[in-house]
Amino acid sequence: MSTTLLTPTSTPLPAPGAGTPSKPPLLNYILSFLLVGLAWGFTTPFLRRAAKAHNPPPHPLLERDSVKRSAVKRKVLGAWFAVTDLVKNWRYALPLGINLSGSLWFFLLVGGSELSLTVPIVNTTAFVFTVIGEWWVEGKVISRDTMVGMLLCLGGIALCVQSKQND
Repeated sequence: MSTTLLTPTSTPLPAPGAGTPSKPPLLNYILSFLLVGLAWGFTTPFLRRAAKAHNPPPHPLLERDSVKRSAVKRKVLGAWFAVTDLVKNWRYALPLGINLSGSLWFFLLVGGSELSLTVPIVNTTAFVFTVIGEWWVEGKVISRDTMVGMLLCLGGIALCVQSKQND
């Protein structure tokens, strides 16, 4: 596919829409990173709460002699029922879907953003949002040391972003 058009005088002209693609502002990337961190971090306490409260129903198929005799059948069917039971529980499935959508957003961001910003920002914000999520879901007290650690992490991210703006 050509990015230039030839005129009758054979002078190349840029094709419509071709040329230097404009990069979104750094703020757009930062907000996207924050959303991924939110999707990964804030959902984790909800996933844990749902997993702890999970009480799977009995599965008569697992009690059949043919399944009991076969370690492979037992493992495969046990894993199948464990996954389907959790996915059927909206208290687990909803945060899992949001969490996994964060992975999709991360995949899309990695291709077009500075890797040295993407990974630290996303992982740090995931940590911060996990702590906030634990406070929200479980009423867990955020200790002074944890708060200082969160602020230091965010300060480090601010320095990373600042250094990239100067590049």
